[in-house]
Amino acid sequence: MSGNKDSDGGWKSFVWNSEKREFLGRTGSSWFKILLFYLIFYGCLAGIFIGTIQALLLTLSNYKPTYQDRVAPPGLSHTPRSEKSEIAYTKSDESTFKKYTEAMMSFLEKYDIERQADQMQFEDCGDVPHPYTDRGSLDSDLGQRKACRFHRSLLGSCSGETDPHFGFKDGKPCIIVKLNRIVNFRPRTPSNNQSLPEALQAKVQPNLIPIYCKNKREEDESKIGEIKYYGLGEGFPLQYYPYYGKLLHPQYLQPLVAIQFTNLTLDQELRIECKVYGANIDYSEKDRYQGRFDCRALWVQPRRLSSRKQWQLSALKSVLLETLHDVMQLTIECFSHFHGGRILYLCSCTFFSKCNV
Repeated sequence: MSGNKDSDGGWKSFVWNSEKREFLGRTGSSWFKILLFYLIFYGCLAGIFIGTIQALLLTLSNYKPTYQDRVAPPGLSHTPRSEKSEIAYTKSDESTFKKYTEAMMSFLEKYDIERQADQMQFEDCGDVPHPYTDRGSLDSDLGQRKACRFHRSLLGSCSGETDPHFGFKDGKPCIIVKLNRIVNFRPRTPSNNQSLPEALQAKVQPNLIPIYCKNKREEDESKIGEIKYYGLGEGFPLQYYPYYGKLLHPQYLQPLVAIQFTNLTLDQELRIECKVYGANIDYSEKDRYQGRFDCRALWVQPRRLSSRKQWQLSALKSVLLETLHDVMQLTIECFSHFHGGRILYLCSCTFFSKCNV
């Protein structure tokens, strides 16, 4: 090929042949035809792609999912959240539970009465559980929908209004529980009381999704103590459903339930499981938060050194003082430290030189 180009005048002749008026081996009309072909070809491909996307968008709604047949029942989540779902703290040490109380206080800010004063966005939906609140279909032209008010005062002693420590300082910790949002989902009350725990059967109310917590391990049954529930009906009332999505329901407030553990056994790691009960709420072994959750609770009681340990430390201090009396002054301090769910006894030694160097 290179030999032919050299015989015809080399590369200059290939780039531009003045005799045949060709550019890179093609005449002007040839270049026009091939460029026109590819322009039409790729234009058709782009048109098909854009048309397909537009046809798909015409089948979708801005306000509700087209297909919800594979959407799982709502998850049950709690505040405060912690690493590995473990809530561990020392009653007398505020720094061990400060992160929990700050998380709860921040979460409840949007439930302040002042933030729900706008009559165009919020409405009162009753002080007792009622049926679903009908605000029209998702496809209607009603615009943004009002949301039911939910005052944090309904959470009683776990509201953070009277006790900013949410019971942690008194050894009676609270957690806040909510059902996760699903657009246009309507939870149904339990179909019969036989599916409920025995302790919950006598407390069932109409138009209410009940919640119940208990020990997950049999050996913890006598260690949990009394559990108190706070909220509107001590469950999730139906008048707060359905949820219409972020476009139609931007100010929506989920109903909350506060759970307070009033008598947890000290220095024991307890496994606690909470479940909501409804006709269309199922549970899955693959998803630990589908309709339920479990957490580990550990309340550590500060301990003092035993008399035997104090005697051993006193003897050690006496020996060291006698040995170093002429050279140094020794100070020994011992204290307890909570770390990783255990009490550690630590001793620190401080030496003060008596020598003038």
